[in-house]
Amino acid sequence: MTDGGTPPVALTIAGSDSGGGAGIQADLRAFAAFGVHGCTAIAALTAQNTHEVRGVVATDPGFLREQIEAVLDDLPVAAVKTGMLATAANVRVVAELARDGRLPNLVVDPVMVSSSGSRLLDQDAERAYLDELLPHAVVITPNSREAAALTGLDVTMVADQHAAARALLHTGAQWVVVKGGDQPGADAVDAVLGGGHDAGLSTEDSFHLAQPRIDTRNNHGTGCSFASSIAAQLAWGAAPRDAIVTAKDVVHAAIVRASGWTLGAGHGPIDHLDFARPLIATPHA
Repeated sequence: MTDGGTPPVALTIAGSDSGGGAGIQADLRAFAAFGVHGCTAIAALTAQNTHEVRGVVATDPGFLREQIEAVLDDLPVAAVKTGMLATAANVRVVAELARDGRLPNLVVDPVMVSSSGSRLLDQDAERAYLDELLPHAVVITPNSREAAALTGLDVTMVADQHAAARALLHTGAQWVVVKGGDQPGADAVDAVLGGGHDAGLSTEDSFHLAQPRIDTRNNHGTGCSFASSIAAQLAWGAAPRDAIVTAKDVVHAAIVRASGWTLGAGHGPIDHLDFARPLIATPHA
């Protein structure tokens, strides 16, 4: 990062979380934590808090495009992250812009399955992800449930996560991370696969990342934060592999810092911005 210089710009195309834990709100905090200027295109509004979603209103696809193009036409966007897109029409808007080369360093977090396992998108939207959007991604970050929905595979173990990652690599995405935070076990394990020559590698790069699972209810927005942390680093010019590894560590640390918080009655947010606390805690003379 530079001292006093112009920061890089990242764009998040996602849903708004009125409770402030996930979606656009989490993405902007993650961008800020990496010193990146964050721009937004809101694909859906949600009425939610830490323990329930009361309503969702999807953005009209024409207006979603207008938001994205307004940012792209003025600001030097260096990376783009997608989260909740809500409808097949919105997925296709983003896919068309990506196909035209307008969404650099695209990180796709395919938000399509709720934490309870319910499908959030219809089959048309899932096909749009597979056939139209994922082929343009530098990194995709489905959790195990989403990977199962996209591939039709049973994803219950780390070996299954690797198998799903290999299947998703065939979409054309350069890197696939099948997250395991929604799986049981003492560690939260993510399976990572890089796509050989298409990702600038001489061979496929397959490995997994593990961090101890933290006993906390404050884990809302971890998937959003992971993907947006990757995008923020890509905006600075980091290699995808390095960005993925660092994002895992950053999100784990953010979970640890917020583990004792009591914000709301359900799943609270994580602590992206711990570095700012000394600045606001010090009394001014």
